[in-house]
Amino acid sequence: MVKVNAPPGQFQGWSLGDRSPAVIKSVMPFWAWFYQNYFWVKSDGWEHIPAEQASLFVGSHNGGLASPDMHMAIYDWYRHQGVEKSVYGLAHPSIWKTFPGLCKVLTQVGGIRAHPRMAIAALESGANVLVYPGGAKDTFRPHSQRDRIKFANRQGFIKLALRQHVPIVPIISWGAHDTLWVMADLYDQIKRLHQLGMPWPLGIDPEVFPIYLGLPWGLAIGPWPNLPLPAPIYLRICPPIWFEAYGRHTLDNQAYIDECYSTVETKMQLALDTLISEVEG
Repeated sequence: MVKVNAPPGQFQGWSLGDRSPAVIKSVMPFWAWFYQNYFWVKSDGWEHIPAEQASLFVGSHNGGLASPDMHMAIYDWYRHQGVEKSVYGLAHPSIWKTFPGLCKVLTQVGGIRAHPRMAIAALESGANVLVYPGGAKDTFRPHSQRDRIKFANRQGFIKLALRQHVPIVPIISWGAHDTLWVMADLYDQIKRLHQLGMPWPLGIDPEVFPIYLGLPWGLAIGPWPNLPLPAPIYLRICPPIWFEAYGRHTLDNQAYIDECYSTVETKMQLALDTLISEVEG
């Protein structure tokens, strides 16, 4: 078990040892039903996963808090790689405050806090790590932006890969935007109201404030939990991306970090454009 300056208590996202292959096996049939009968998932590219190399898997997702493409990607990983081969997903720390009842299962299937020390500990243990850098801005991006990779210039994943000398393996997904129709993001307007004294819901800055159509609310405003509508989802694992230089010294070179970030974003956008053309062609 690995703990990193963790507060007391189990299932808080501070331990690699909370992951349970037995629990993962128990939820596989649940994931499988949605994979086959609700999202009709089609995926490819699993041959690109490095066999002997811990990797940083970087994805772009959509579909609100439900993020069905993320769940289907995790199921697909265990379906192809087996539940014993460790992969840890970086989850926003606010989840432990907002949804405490779900956190036990989250950690048991491989969720850990999105903290550099936890990501480093996972990679140094030989495990793979899955991250969605765009976070809420990505998963709640408006339907009009469904064809765009959106990382909001968050570069922490680049620094992690450079520090740990691991390749970035992109995960492209398309289709989850139809499980929740986000029409616009009102965050800037709501932030102004917050600055005038209106509190954030649950005391947490949500980073986005979408207006959307979806289940179970119909028309809703705010990043509330949702039930995804049925829609086909397409997943693609892309070839690993290696950079020219690695090591802690590269972290002091912002121009190089920007270059690496641009490389990943550009390659993932080209891969997404290709996938969309294949699906719609």
